[in-house]
Amino acid sequence: MKKISIQAASAHYDALVGRGVMNQCGQLIATVLRGPRCAVVADERTAPLFAGKVQASLRAAGFAPVAITIPAGEGAKTLVQAGTICDAMAAAGLDRTSFVVALGGGVVGDLAGFVAAIYLRGIPHVQIPTTLLAQVDSAIGGKTAVNTAQGKNLLGAVHQPSLVIADVAALEKLPAREFNQGFAEIIKHAIIADASLFSGLCELDRGDLSALIARNIEIKAAIVARDERDVSGARAILNFGHTVGHAIERAAGYGTLLHGEAISLGLVAACEISVRRAGLPKTDRGKIVAALEAFGLPTKLPPDFPREKILPSVMADKKFERGEVRFVVSPSLGSAHLAKDVTLDDIRAAIALL
Repeated sequence: MKKISIQAASAHYDALVGRGVMNQCGQLIATVLRGPRCAVVADERTAPLFAGKVQASLRAAGFAPVAITIPAGEGAKTLVQAGTICDAMAAAGLDRTSFVVALGGGVVGDLAGFVAAIYLRGIPHVQIPTTLLAQVDSAIGGKTAVNTAQGKNLLGAVHQPSLVIADVAALEKLPAREFNQGFAEIIKHAIIADASLFSGLCELDRGDLSALIARNIEIKAAIVARDERDVSGARAILNFGHTVGHAIERAAGYGTLLHGEAISLGLVAACEISVRRAGLPKTDRGKIVAALEAFGLPTKLPPDFPREKILPSVMADKKFERGEVRFVVSPSLGSAHLAKDVTLDDIRAAIALL
């Protein structure tokens, strides 16, 4: 088991990565939280696979878990669903000494973390991510949120977890498409912060992803430590590819594309803008596109995609400030920064090439 210490302005916690660590979750959680009551939030896909062993481990450690199952998919990330979870927690008698366990992918992590942030004005939560995307990205950093009709993650809170438990064995249960989408965030981390990580992807041992997951957690943790609430702009580089990616996800209709698939397309658009505005070599853009394709991720929109919906969704994104987009560009592999000169025309042109 590898431990990565994460130091944010508001909290310090550990991320534990290894095979079989989910089986020890009760014992591990008992080192940081007292409970005894807790809610285990999972969706209809992850609950049958993992909820039983997690609850058994919690009970063995002296906790009293209540299982709460939500619908699977991005459509569950709503205020209505958050309220339903809160009602179930209140009915089960959870109080301010209680905590929430988010057991699943990014949707479960975002939603359960948001519930923990608002229930009784905030109680602790533990992230047990079961997808590659969640293990390398969404479970780390404390951003929790739900969607609205106007956009993705528009209602949320920064609420750091008390512990993250990333069991690589859980990834063996993933369908290929779900597994592959995690590499969109891995490739993004390599682009913005670690050129050697990018070059190592072609030699990746898919049989043991512990080191890869730990390295990605380290990258994100270091960025979050510098700018937990995205005030200085340092954390904004994590949004590379996300401005257009979120807009594509919304334009397609939540659930049509997986989050990582939409981000893959957003990365291609961000690379095109980086070539124009930041001097990213076209050869690097080509390497990035090839890497995305190597992991089965889309780099072109379907012919029948409603392209006309993308730009309005970009303009509704929370990364717009005073009508101006905060767009992240990369001048070379391993680095990124916020640009001040990216225009809507640049974004429109990049979308046209997808």
